[in-house]
Amino acid sequence: MKKVSIVVPVFNEEKNLVHFTQAVHEVMTKTSYAFELIFVDDGSSDDSSKILEELSVQYEQVKPIFLSHNYGHQIALTCGLDHAKGDAVITMDGDMQHPPALLPVLLGKWEEGYEVVQTIREATEGVSFFKKLTSKYYYRFLNMMSETKVYPGGSDFRLLDRKACDALCRYREHDRFIRGMVGTLGFKQTILPFTAPERFAGESKFSVKKMSKLAMDGILGYSVVPLRLSFYLGSVFALFSILLLGHVIWEFLHGNVVTGWTTIMVCVVLFSGVQLMILGIMGEYIGRIFKEVKNRPLYLTREEREKTAGQGE
Repeated sequence: MKKVSIVVPVFNEEKNLVHFTQAVHEVMTKTSYAFELIFVDDGSSDDSSKILEELSVQYEQVKPIFLSHNYGHQIALTCGLDHAKGDAVITMDGDMQHPPALLPVLLGKWEEGYEVVQTIREATEGVSFFKKLTSKYYYRFLNMMSETKVYPGGSDFRLLDRKACDALCRYREHDRFIRGMVGTLGFKQTILPFTAPERFAGESKFSVKKMSKLAMDGILGYSVVPLRLSFYLGSVFALFSILLLGHVIWEFLHGNVVTGWTTIMVCVVLFSGVQLMILGIMGEYIGRIFKEVKNRPLYLTREEREKTAGQGE
């Protein structure tokens, strides 16, 4: 019998866990697959960890993993993928916006021979116009900047064949954008459109700050175009400065040096701003290099932390 691993990152989802587990269990027990439900608790501060421990007693398929602190959604997903043992691995969120009813459909696509089945949100119920608009144009901008195609509306609700999962687990960079990483794998892929319902309970933990970081990881992690644009922009302004030099000489020869003060001030401010912008872009890339060369582990589980602390006593 083929086995399916379902990986679910969790951060303060105490109101959703029981309902989600029941829904997944009901769907999967009607299929012909054995399955494991891997919850990765990403340092929750509510009762999520306690509920997961109770669910692991109630359901033999539930296997909770507790991270030592909050590492972020993408690292929690990575931890779950590292521990998944199934012939197919499905990643999804536990707030019911990734409908468990679609699990058999994903598995059906897998049985057809697809090694990656990527879901695409055609719409999300209850989402603001601003979020829809920014998401739409972000993916357009990302695909324009990067050589790796990311489907607009793509989510972390997907199926990976065992081979694809093993390949993805070899990617160990710290600033992770798994949607882009999956696109670089090169396995046989198809898409599955769906409409995401509203959350079952609670509020989204994906703040503007977290969304901004994920967006930045997607752009800087898969493209050097910002560095090239910096070079092109610097070249344009270097040419402009040569033209400005001609203007300065003209003003000097005609004795109008004082009248050029406004032009000089504007140019100083403009060029200083451009230089700081370019330095900022370079700093982002250098900061990411700094993280990688330290070669620290992507995450520590609670058990690993306690074991390490015990050895130090």
